Amino acid sequence: MRMRVKQSSDEPVEIVLVVLPESSIMSLASVLDPMRAANRVSGGTLFRWRIVSPDGTPVLLTCGVSIAVDGRFSAKEQGDVLLIIGGFNLERHAGRRFIASLQAAAGHFGVIAGIESGCWLLARSGLVNGRSAAAHWEELEDFAQAFPDIAVRADRFVIDGKFWTSGGASPTFDMMLHLIRQRFGSAVALDVASIFVYDEMHAATDAQPLVSLGRIEAMDPEIAAAIRLMERTLDRPLSVAALSVRLGLSQRKLETLFARVLGISPGVYYLRLRLQAAHRLVRDTRLSMRDIALRAGFESLSTFSRAFKQHYGESPLKVRKAVSGMGFDPAVDVPELGSV
Repeated sequence: MRMRVKQSSDEPVEIVLVVLPESSIMSLASVLDPMRAANRVSGGTLFRWRIVSPDGTPVLLTCGVSIAVDGRFSAKEQGDVLLIIGGFNLERHAGRRFIASLQAAAGHFGVIAGIESGCWLLARSGLVNGRSAAAHWEELEDFAQAFPDIAVRADRFVIDGKFWTSGGASPTFDMMLHLIRQRFGSAVALDVASIFVYDEMHAATDAQPLVSLGRIEAMDPEIAAAIRLMERTLDRPLSVAALSVRLGLSQRKLETLFARVLGISPGVYYLRLRLQAAHRLVRDTRLSMRDIALRAGFESLSTFSRAFKQHYGESPLKVRKAVSGMGFDPAVDVPELGSV
């Protein structure tokens, strides 16, 4: 039987969790389950939370699951920690009224955290001007351009004063473990991580990777180095021969490694990374096709369109038109408000 943890106060940490429509269920779970597990391992109530939405109605997540809420987010919210989970199309789900409520409620909490696209809401509110903040790696460039007064970092999560920001579901889990460790000690945090068989191997300041390599990084460091180099050069792709030279490997060895570990050639994998980046931009931004082609390392629009259609079975214009038909208008919605 586990011993109940003695808190510095008999009162639980009061959490207000704001969830916006089109958010990720993994980000939501990465917030809720560590708190639930902390309560379980302590034998008491370390955390108590309320879930609210911008308008008080149930929230439909990107996976199609609807989440019940306890009420509507308002300027009168108060507690110890305010957590805001954002996803796609924030302009549609969090207008001026929401931002005004966030600005007013900010003074009632000791910690305010923006999770995934929640960082955009903190930025739009002006609460993190002059501070450091993290964003999901897909949005880092656009986030930095949109908010030049914020020091945007590619860290897994960033803490600057009472404002916390995280870049995705796994970094959010790490951030919640940090909160548990900070409030209740390392033993409780370790117990919580163990419940989920979660190896907390990353520091907050570790960079977010485009590709989550996992065991490959330790077992095949040469492959990992090659993929990291590809990530850094999506907009100016290198030839396989040039990759090999930069990595200090022969081209034949590089090709053999990719065939053995990933089952494809380095050139094919590199192209797939570029097309995946382009696909996100086509779906989630209003960037022109020419700009997307350049960001993905294609010198001409025709070459990009041909490669995109061959990989995805549809032209980039057709993909964007289909997304527009589902309610996302690239001519209206700003590019920075997407998420995973």
